[in-house]
Amino acid sequence: MNTAIFEQRRKALKEELKARHLPALLVSHAANRYYLSGFELHDPQCNESAGWLLVTADNDDYLFTDPRYMDAARQVWDEKNIGIYAARKHEEVCSFLKDKGVTSMGFEPKALHLFDYDKLNSLVDLILTENVVESLRLFKDDEEIRRMEESIRLNHELFEYIEGQLIPGKTEIEIAWEVEKFFRERGAEGLAFSTIVGVGPNAAKPHCIPSETKLRDNELVLIDTGCRYLDYNSDQTRTFWVGETPSDRFKETMDLVRGAQQAAIDIIRPGLPYVDAYKAAYAVFEKAGVESMFTHGLGHGVGLETHEPPSLSRAAQGILEAGMVVTVEPGLYDPEWGGIRWEYEVLVTEDGCRVL
Repeated sequence: MNTAIFEQRRKALKEELKARHLPALLVSHAANRYYLSGFELHDPQCNESAGWLLVTADNDDYLFTDPRYMDAARQVWDEKNIGIYAARKHEEVCSFLKDKGVTSMGFEPKALHLFDYDKLNSLVDLILTENVVESLRLFKDDEEIRRMEESIRLNHELFEYIEGQLIPGKTEIEIAWEVEKFFRERGAEGLAFSTIVGVGPNAAKPHCIPSETKLRDNELVLIDTGCRYLDYNSDQTRTFWVGETPSDRFKETMDLVRGAQQAAIDIIRPGLPYVDAYKAAYAVFEKAGVESMFTHGLGHGVGLETHEPPSLSRAAQGILEAGMVVTVEPGLYDPEWGGIRWEYEVLVTEDGCRVL
């Protein structure tokens, strides 16, 4: 991605920091770090960081990492503003910052380990923040939308392919592996999340973990999957019938789910409260007397992360604006029978929305 995009994003963040009266922000969340710098979208593992980014309100910005990532950092960052740390990470980072006149900074509580917080807070003043970078990431620019559409295109191709692989006797695990192979063979960097495959009653678990349960003739199977392609994630669900003639219950439930989805899509536009999209889908289920089987929110944001703001749920606060990308994924679940979910990703446009 053009480095000018990252510079523009940091410029926007600087204005946000000034508005919040923050002298600087320590960015420890990997997706936020990448969004602002192009450096390392993912951390190696949950207890290990590839590095931190420090964005100041009025001065230079700094990238901190360890020697393993030195060459990668030089590719995206001015070397004079790179801090390389080793065993004494916290002391070295804070010493570097104090030499630059930085003695206090905001931090991301959702992405900074308590161990790191305690060490840093003993050396500099830390200021609690919430969703500073995320407030910018809510709005996808043209390049982000292009990349997301490419990722979603692979998802569409996957579902066309996988329907022909739903043969009685295959296990949920085997279907999940078919999904992963398809994405990998077509250039995806990886899965957006572990693929969900649920046969029959297992489909009533919204986040079913694939097992040795076999596909059976004249039964449903739910597949929820996505890939990471060009650094952006896709996320879609389809529910299939294995066999020639779907049951009446399958058809009736599918009609309700698709009707609820369409009711929400029909009203999604700038200015709509998040919760109203949820209410539109819920009202369809309530009218049919099946609202108790709708057990989760209507959708969520997608981008560098598979689940990111905003949330379309009964407790959601905020309004939709142009440039947001959200899933619309109502579902109905009966543990004795199964479940049906159907999911689209939707871009909020200037005058409505567009299914991607």
